Amino acid sequence: MPSNPFRGATYMLEGLHLITRPGLKRFVIIPLLVNIGVFAGAIWYGLSRFEGALGWMEQQLPSWLHWLDWLLWPVFVLALLIIVFYSFTLVANLIASPFNGLLAEKAEAILTGRSIDEPIDYAKLIKELPVILWDEVKKILYALVWTIPFLILALMVPVIGPLIWFLFTAWMLAVQYSDFPMGNHGLLFRDQRARLRQRRFTALGFGSAAAGLTMIPVLNFVVMPAAVAGATVMWVKVFDDRESR
Repeated sequence: MPSNPFRGATYMLEGLHLITRPGLKRFVIIPLLVNIGVFAGAIWYGLSRFEGALGWMEQQLPSWLHWLDWLLWPVFVLALLIIVFYSFTLVANLIASPFNGLLAEKAEAILTGRSIDEPIDYAKLIKELPVILWDEVKKILYALVWTIPFLILALMVPVIGPLIWFLFTAWMLAVQYSDFPMGNHGLLFRDQRARLRQRRFTALGFGSAAAGLTMIPVLNFVVMPAAVAGATVMWVKVFDDRESR
């Protein structure tokens, strides 16, 4: 099968549809609720600390400067929204990583016609949790190492730099989410990247679609599980030598 970026993008869209299937919804809802709980707690803590800082500031400043409260609150809220927007997906990936391998496994079962009625092995999930989280950390470190030169290029070179940055982001998303279906079959991280390079444009098309959907508010909350499911579709249809179709 030739490498095709448009076909890669359709796999991401197939993933959006796939996560609505019975048997997969729990892998979307549970991590999402945990993530929302984590951010709600962090926002509450941040608000309480900010109110305390404002109270201390009011005690130190003369009364005629208390109007600064009305200036600082909008700045704080705006900064909080930006932090939440840009960090939600990263934190969601960490929280959902133990579930994403199971999501990919169940999605592949649907795609290949195998039964998905097998009970979840929660003991195995808990036992493998440190390994799974460490693998997530390795992927983040890999991204950071390559982010620095590409970010400098994006800032220094007009037009071409931002385009290359977007393509780099697309590649990183393809690597990030393909890890789950490929990892289920024992492929090491370096082997996963080698497999993706065999159909580089297909992988870039998939990653570009994921990157584009991430920029859409609200929809970006479900991009992560949809991308895992979509990467599983791509694995089954393109990269799995045994099931290539």
